[in-house]
Amino acid sequence: MTLAAYACDSLLSRGRRIPEPVAPTRSDFQRDRDRIVHSTAFRRLVYKTQVFLNHEGDLFRTRLTHSLEVAQLGRSIARTLQLNEDLVEAIALAHDLGHTPFGHAGQDALNACLQLHNPESAGFEHNLQSLRVVDALEERYPAYDGLNLTFETREGILKHCSRRNARHIEAREPGGVAHRFVDQPTHGPVWRQPGLEAQLANLADEIAYNAHDMDDGVRSGLLSLEQLEDVPLFSQYRRETLGVYPRLQGRRLLFETIRRMLSAQVYDVIDATRLALQKAAPADVQAVRQHAALVCFSDQMALQSASLKRFLLQNLYRHRQVVQTTQAARQVVRDLFETYMADPAQMPQAHIDRFGGSGSRDATGARHERVVADYIAGMTDRFAAKEHERLKGHAIFPV
Repeated sequence: MTLAAYACDSLLSRGRRIPEPVAPTRSDFQRDRDRIVHSTAFRRLVYKTQVFLNHEGDLFRTRLTHSLEVAQLGRSIARTLQLNEDLVEAIALAHDLGHTPFGHAGQDALNACLQLHNPESAGFEHNLQSLRVVDALEERYPAYDGLNLTFETREGILKHCSRRNARHIEAREPGGVAHRFVDQPTHGPVWRQPGLEAQLANLADEIAYNAHDMDDGVRSGLLSLEQLEDVPLFSQYRRETLGVYPRLQGRRLLFETIRRMLSAQVYDVIDATRLALQKAAPADVQAVRQHAALVCFSDQMALQSASLKRFLLQNLYRHRQVVQTTQAARQVVRDLFETYMADPAQMPQAHIDRFGGSGSRDATGARHERVVADYIAGMTDRFAAKEHERLKGHAIFPV
């Protein structure tokens, strides 16, 4: 496929931090994707929570299935817009590698633990942890730590970053993946955005989780089709579905409605992004980075998507049953953190070795609390629950 002038071309990549010869049969972005798929962190995603914990049912989404859905949506849109499908796929598959067990509850708990233990700590950000996984924590290759991915894939993985953490990254990598999050100069080039492929992976993430969280919410019994009638985006396509299939009901009605919703959002992104690109007329990738976001919904679809997100927040994510589970999850993470900080010998030897010595930092410069955070963040839901039971002598979750 011919790429648009403003797409990221692997032949024009800013490269890897450690230079490597090109592969004879794969582009650099294809190699990134393959390294991600073969990584330990990627395999762990199958047992990491999206909304419902791993033990709550076999058919709910996990971080792995979510990442696959994001990749599918992203590739579909990228092909139509003449963007780089391989780069979109690599970013989508890697964007959650740094997520903790127990979803956002685990992330919030680990962030609080780090800041409580050390007020000067930068806390925990799962996007930054995803970058940390691919830059340092994966141990697969003899010549370097991490996966040594291209700049463009790493740029897309770092979806969000606090200014404080961005400045630390910028100090190590001037003009690198965190540059757009730091204070920008008043003259010279200003980097506001990542490339279009990263922008697309970001929006595909939003489309995917809104859709499948509705599905999982109904499957769990916490949401009903009647409740979803309050969501304009859903009710519109439910009526459309019943207009074609008047006798349809139950899960087939839900699936077909969500399918039509997804299609409408995909076509909306394509049309709205094309219009934005026509107006901005970026000559190349660098012009994209100096512009406001160009991959977008139309104004009407953005409002409908925001309404859906508010509905899910109020009716699913804050549902009493979900809140009870996430409170228990936070306790598991807090207990694990406190135990490992007090007794590092409870961790595997590789982590003990990082924790060893009289100084407050390991050989890579990570403080000891960060070593503990790395270990906990890499756990699956069920491993964290088993570890908690081993250390505390009682089970909080079934394992």
